[in-house]
Amino acid sequence: MEKKQDLKELKENYKKIQEKYNLPSFENLNKDFGIEKAVESETDYLIREVRKFIADKFSNYLRFTETLLQPVNAPIFIYSMIKSCGQKEKEGLTEIYEKLAKKEIELIELDIEFNEEKEAEFIKESYKLWQELKKEAKSIFETIKKNLGNKSETKEKGYFG
Repeated sequence: MEKKQDLKELKENYKKIQEKYNLPSFENLNKDFGIEKAVESETDYLIREVRKFIADKFSNYLRFTETLLQPVNAPIFIYSMIKSCGQKEKEGLTEIYEKLAKKEIELIELDIEFNEEKEAEFIKESYKLWQELKKEAKSIFETIKKNLGNKSETKEKGYFG
């Protein structure tokens, strides 16, 4: 049984594809997408593994954003978050959702047929997109956090009176 690569080997292997395709640094991708976990994988296609970590993060954020926008069978805390959103935050979430949904479609295309150049392009574009999205998301969630727990002014009594 072959030993898995260590982190040093992973970084060296990534450096080769980084230089070939002008990709973001290992450190930057690792900060945002946790690509160091690829050390646990044995693969001949490191670029695909890196893309999968990006895809996982995007998919998780897509599902979470979708739950905020369409809270069917959502946990109760989601409803309190939604109540903390103003129109501006809801529009921002919708924009984030649309960008992530577009990426999800690109991921499906990449999964159908492996192409190293397309994988590299996806990584570059996704890294750039994430830099934009995380600023937008941070602003939205700061507002939600600030407004969380604010009592709404209603005259109706709740279940407990």
